[in-house]
Amino acid sequence: MNKIILADSQAIFRAGTAKVLAMDEDMRIIAQCTDLERMFHAITTFPGAIVVFAASLQPDFARLAILLETTGSRGIVVLENDDNAPSYLQRGFRGAVYRNVTGTALVECVKRVAAGDTWIPTQAIQPESPEDDLVGARVRDRLTPKEMRIVALIVQGCKNREIAQRLKTTEQVIKNYLRSIYDKTGVGDRLELALFTIHHRVLAKAAAEAGHKMEAEARNQPGAFVS
Repeated sequence: MNKIILADSQAIFRAGTAKVLAMDEDMRIIAQCTDLERMFHAITTFPGAIVVFAASLQPDFARLAILLETTGSRGIVVLENDDNAPSYLQRGFRGAVYRNVTGTALVECVKRVAAGDTWIPTQAIQPESPEDDLVGARVRDRLTPKEMRIVALIVQGCKNREIAQRLKTTEQVIKNYLRSIYDKTGVGDRLELALFTIHHRVLAKAAAEAGHKMEAEARNQPGAFVS
């Protein structure tokens, strides 16, 4: 049984990763950490684990590599799209995946690392051009600006009530929009929507831009969300 420690401040991605890995009978999630303090504590408490952690947490990589070695653990780093995967393997980590990794590739990565091998994502060998993401581009173009703002908040882990408050509308209006978004993306729930968005870089970029625009509007002149 492979013991897995997950460390990522993005709740939706962490939950999705846990869901994917827990489906494999040889893997058991023993800790989910939202910050560095909890991650280092979990590594010390549960030696011999596979630690899947986000580079965005910005740990002291040298210290982390030493701790992993002394506890008999192995690290897999979750990269942002512009990160250089080989550089992390040179630091002593055993695997690297990008946030748009498929469930199948993620499971294979963990299994290979658990077996003592290393794993480098295919993007590090031949980067995928955003222009090649036809599915992401098609969905992006189908979503309205209002729907894209909701997608951005879903990716951030917001619940319907919080989204309604942020966009100054009602929960029922948000539910109506979500039904439309699910139809356009072909997903069944908010977790699948968040993972779908993260997987398609064109869509993820559009959602991030929508989120930044909302933050700017909130700072300058908060306005009502018209349904």
